[in-house]
Amino acid sequence: MVEIAKENLCINKIVADKNEIIFIEGDMIVPDSKPDVLNIIGTSGLASVYKKELQDGRLRIDGSINTYIMYVPEDTEGIRGINTVLDFSENIEIEGITSDMQASITTDIKGIEARVINGRKIGIKVALEVSIKVFDKEDTEIVNDILNNDGIQILKNDMSLNSLLGTGSTKIYAKDTVQIDAIDQLAEILKVTTQINDKDVKISYNKILTKAEANIKIMYLTEDNRINQINPKIPIVGFIDIPDVSETNTCDINYELRNVIIKPQPQEEHAIYIDLEYEVSCNVYEEKQINLIQDLYRPDAILNLNRTQITTISDKKHVKQNKSIQEKINLKEVDGKKLIDVDVSVRIQKESKINSKILFEMEMNLSFMFLSQNMQMSIQNASIPFEYVIDNLEKGESLNTMNDIEILSQDFIIQDGGDINCNVNMNINTDMYRSNNVNLINQVEEGGDREEQDYSIVLYIVKKGDTLWNIAKQFGSTVDNIVKANNIENPDSISVGQKLYIPRYVRTSITEYA
Repeated sequence: MVEIAKENLCINKIVADKNEIIFIEGDMIVPDSKPDVLNIIGTSGLASVYKKELQDGRLRIDGSINTYIMYVPEDTEGIRGINTVLDFSENIEIEGITSDMQASITTDIKGIEARVINGRKIGIKVALEVSIKVFDKEDTEIVNDILNNDGIQILKNDMSLNSLLGTGSTKIYAKDTVQIDAIDQLAEILKVTTQINDKDVKISYNKILTKAEANIKIMYLTEDNRINQINPKIPIVGFIDIPDVSETNTCDINYELRNVIIKPQPQEEHAIYIDLEYEVSCNVYEEKQINLIQDLYRPDAILNLNRTQITTISDKKHVKQNKSIQEKINLKEVDGKKLIDVDVSVRIQKESKINSKILFEMEMNLSFMFLSQNMQMSIQNASIPFEYVIDNLEKGESLNTMNDIEILSQDFIIQDGGDINCNVNMNINTDMYRSNNVNLINQVEEGGDREEQDYSIVLYIVKKGDTLWNIAKQFGSTVDNIVKANNIENPDSISVGQKLYIPRYVRTSITEYA
């Protein structure tokens, strides 16, 4: 009987990586306190997912869209704003997933279309991109040593893998009451955007400390028909308990917005109340060095091997780099208008992996909001292409990447003739890893003696794809014997057409090849 030693490996394999566009539709009734709607100027929104449920073959998500609409009213001058919440429930088909798996979700509003049905009713359609990753935790035992049976030939490979150490999550409430200008009597909130910046992780005492900052931009209308803006930053800090975690481990952190409350306080307080609920989840990995047995055989006996193929990850790495964009663009018909807001978003257009570097071709999309002296609002769009490079990588062409872009600051200066100097500073966070399809041996059984060979030596001509290991296994010989018989200096280098003498196996002792 072959005695084997085994080692446990915990794999967090990606079962599904899917992007889905879903459409959320609903109608908004204009409150009696608001004037009739003439036409829509602009829309914005915040998406939150407050429930997710994995089922066999599908993912159910429940959430809401906090929608803000700016409009021109009938029979009165100026701009008005209204807000509504659209609830949604969606079943997304995902082949191969089950209820005991783990899912992470990010959402991105691709567009909000609002149309005037009549002066008291607005139809809303939201295109929401849902990015889903589904993981399955799998404990696998692998054979990493043979404890007996002299004469077994073993092909080993030293590998570094990222084994899953643990997972956890916590809910964090980011709350604050933010002051507006003391002279402002807030009438309506016109627009809200949020972004998470400055993500950081600290590990100590079996806990993960997650730190980030919710960067919030709120545009509001005052009672005397002025438009103003505040940009508060609220800390998002929480702890996740994970046993046996240490500073040498690697963490993947995901933030999911679960609920949003943004409401004006009484006018005399000159303030806006903000309450954001996040679910923060964490996967912790340890780097494991394993001496993996890739193949084995016994020249004088038959061994039956039970193999399993798994997909593992390795070489996890996080790269954070700063990127500044300083460009001049030209917009038409902006003279005499006031720039009151600019929405900035960055998209990856193309990713090229070339040896030691990864080149990202990106595009920064800008949406400029202008206000004329007679309170007429207009929006113009522009884009700036740019490149971003991560260099000094080992085998960069085999790396998988996931990117998160944080806009840190933005400044736009209007010059004569419609020229605008654009200065945008951002952090680009890139998580990288390799996927490895590994054949594991998890059981070895003896199958009787091999048929005895009636030769002492044979001549073999090397074919394409041959290795000394495969040749030795085929003829029931050993790599050592072939190397000695042919005076081979480098066992890893043989040539097609090369003539090799294959000696008959003579039992000596166990041999390992790494």
